[in-house]
Amino acid sequence: MDRNTVIGLILIGLIFIVFSIINKPSKEEMEAARHRADSIAALQQAQQEEKAKTFQTDSLLKASSPEVLKEQAIEKQEKFGPFASATEGTPEFITLENDLIRLVISTRGARPYSVTIKKYRRYDSLPLVLFDGDSTVFSFGFFAQNRKVSTQDLIFTPLVNQRTFIATKDSVVLPLRVSIGENKYLEYVYSLKPGSYRVNLDVKTVGLQDIIAQNINSLDLEWQAYIPQLEKGRQNEDNYTTIFYKYTGGDVESLNPRSKKGESTAELNVKVKWVAFKQQFFASVLIADESFSNGQVTSVHIPEPSPYLRKFSTVLGVPYNPNADNTIGLSFYFGPNHFNTLKKEGDDLQELVILGKWIVKWINQFVIIPIFNFLNRFIHNYGIIILILTIIIKSALLPLTYRSYLSMAKMRVLKPMIDEINAKIPKEKAMERQQATMNLYKKAGVNPMGGCLPMLLQFPILFAMFRFFPTSFELRQQGFLWATDLSTYDSIYSWSTHIPILSNIYGNHISLFTILMTVTTLMSIKMNNQASASSTQMPGMQTMMYIMPVMFMFFLNNFSAALTYYYFLTNVITFGQNYLFKKMINEEELLAKLNENRKKPVKKSRFQMALEEAAKRQQAGKQLPTGRKKK
Repeated sequence: MDRNTVIGLILIGLIFIVFSIINKPSKEEMEAARHRADSIAALQQAQQEEKAKTFQTDSLLKASSPEVLKEQAIEKQEKFGPFASATEGTPEFITLENDLIRLVISTRGARPYSVTIKKYRRYDSLPLVLFDGDSTVFSFGFFAQNRKVSTQDLIFTPLVNQRTFIATKDSVVLPLRVSIGENKYLEYVYSLKPGSYRVNLDVKTVGLQDIIAQNINSLDLEWQAYIPQLEKGRQNEDNYTTIFYKYTGGDVESLNPRSKKGESTAELNVKVKWVAFKQQFFASVLIADESFSNGQVTSVHIPEPSPYLRKFSTVLGVPYNPNADNTIGLSFYFGPNHFNTLKKEGDDLQELVILGKWIVKWINQFVIIPIFNFLNRFIHNYGIIILILTIIIKSALLPLTYRSYLSMAKMRVLKPMIDEINAKIPKEKAMERQQATMNLYKKAGVNPMGGCLPMLLQFPILFAMFRFFPTSFELRQQGFLWATDLSTYDSIYSWSTHIPILSNIYGNHISLFTILMTVTTLMSIKMNNQASASSTQMPGMQTMMYIMPVMFMFFLNNFSAALTYYYFLTNVITFGQNYLFKKMINEEELLAKLNENRKKPVKKSRFQMALEEAAKRQQAGKQLPTGRKKK
């Protein structure tokens, strides 16, 4: 591009700029133009609204015309058959409540629409609602005159004029009915007693033998709900949120809440007594008076930032006699997962509280819970209760702890002798070195496993506590020191920024009790290594011993503060016990006693003597001359 072209382009640009400045409208002209534009826009908006109103009016007139109404009636008749008239009307809401729960029932489907637990609050102080909204489903499905009918589509008529029932002294009863002829109806009867978390429901079919298909022996009962987050620690609550179910006369089982799949399903091919939509501290349970014939349960995980944790659904087979009137007895439990409360309800509902299996469960059920409840009768500070409980447990385990420390002390005083053996026998002769070491232990009367076995016997207690504290309802929203809620993590510092990997594993907060637990555990490991013959351990094993507490710190950072507080107290009390043991045990006297043991002949066990006797007999038989018979 030459010089003249550049100058030309610049001049053209200047001309355009000058022209735009000269022709720029004044402020008054711009205001007038804006006013005209606004007027045109308002006129167009009014025209559009008028068209919409005209269209809506025409639609309503068209919809209310006899022809359209007749077509709609025919469609409903084709779809719902004898239940077509029950699909018309506006649904209403009726409230049943007592001092514990508030149950809202929608006349559309006569279903539980929402449930509020009145004595408790969510982590954010809002009312504690187990489920709520039109997404809730509770519906019977059946075929009526070759049509699939769902009670979710039917509008039930209350047989009473009240819309709020409060159970104070006596039970309240709410009957709702769908009538399709004289003495032909489907009826739900809800009843609620004062001071109860249980709602009874009788479903009655009267005179429907010629309406509902004759070739069925069960009705399909569908129940589903979205489960909201109720506790502060979403991850921890999610780990305890799943579907439980009990087989009639059998065990209680559940879907795996930690399943990596987004959806978990189980087929229930035998009779079922109840199905529970269970969260960490609360549950909605559907219970059959007799049993459900079969069923299926499904849990769909809902990720953050949704306010819901899971979508739970179940389809259950309800036994039905097509040749007679039926009364299907059901009940709901809407309440806390409190062990004693659930146990009073019967039907093994206490199994909703996860206490572990086998010996861990027995320890919790018959030792920990009774002691905890006893202390709770006199003390109302749960931090103090956990402290006293820890002292009781550590006192009961004191003999095992002493034996473990004594065994380590014996190993420690024998360490110089073991070092002599290692110096005399080269590393290449590892088997010979090991045999010499074991002979030393044997002569001194020391069991090298003596320090491990007592510790192993304490593991069931540790696992029992791991199960007990996160599911202990009493600890919910109970504070102690800096922890505002012992049932979830104690945060002394938190951040909102998501840090890859760290936020997923550790979380976005720092739990002080977890830090204290980790530090005291590392100190305990270091002291034990110094107090034992640690040089005989492999270096890799020593490193792993220090890595494990750090790994547990990441794992337990989102867990119950009561649990990490208990582990911290356990470490502190162990330090105190070891200090007392050190004062009690004189290592010089202990070494002298072990040396005395080495001088004594090794006492053989009966089993060892029997083996040696058998070997002697076998050897004597081999040494007999050929052809000579043994007398």
